[in-house]
Amino acid sequence: MQNPFRSEAEAFHLLVVTVVAFGLIALASIVGGTWWGVGVFVVLSAAAALYYLRGPMTAPPAMTAPSRQSPPGERRILVVANETVGGAPLRDCIHEKSEGARTEILVVCPALNSPLRHWVSDEDEARAAAQERLDASLARLRAAGIEARGEIGDGDPLQAIEDALRTFGADELIISTHPEGRSHWLERGIVASARERFAVPVTHVVVDLEADREEVR
Repeated sequence: MQNPFRSEAEAFHLLVVTVVAFGLIALASIVGGTWWGVGVFVVLSAAAALYYLRGPMTAPPAMTAPSRQSPPGERRILVVANETVGGAPLRDCIHEKSEGARTEILVVCPALNSPLRHWVSDEDEARAAAQERLDASLARLRAAGIEARGEIGDGDPLQAIEDALRTFGADELIISTHPEGRSHWLERGIVASARERFAVPVTHVVVDLEADREEVR
């Protein structure tokens, strides 16, 4: 099922607006009686309907391109993943993309955070957790013969990709997710949005960590 919200922050914004609207209706009912509350409800409903019917007034943003292109014989790969960055399918994909060229790999691990913590700018815990995952994942990649460097990205995966492309001239983008049904990124349409938004080839790799653990056993 496709999530109608582009991000958790957007969903949280809607929740806040809804709570405020009900608060205004309740306040109007207390101050002026039931009909005042009904009047405020009608006005707010009409405003929401008008906003929905008019839709967004801004044009879609231009596609973001890498800061530079690699010279012949070189390849720069941007990998964006969270928990799945150390999975075997992703390692195999990176190996395949790296063959026949001198390759530089940047792994970006978004600092995923709750909407409330994001609103109050409490990102320390999220960044620390992302750093632990990134360090462990880079170690697994090195053990598999893949040299890569990494950095912590914005909590919004699309923003993390855009930020990385502005400083790292990637020739290709690899997005790694959990399987459908267990991936919040797929529910939010992150892969499809990345293909629309960024002017680089996008490869989607599905990593089933539970299956990997079963194979290890």
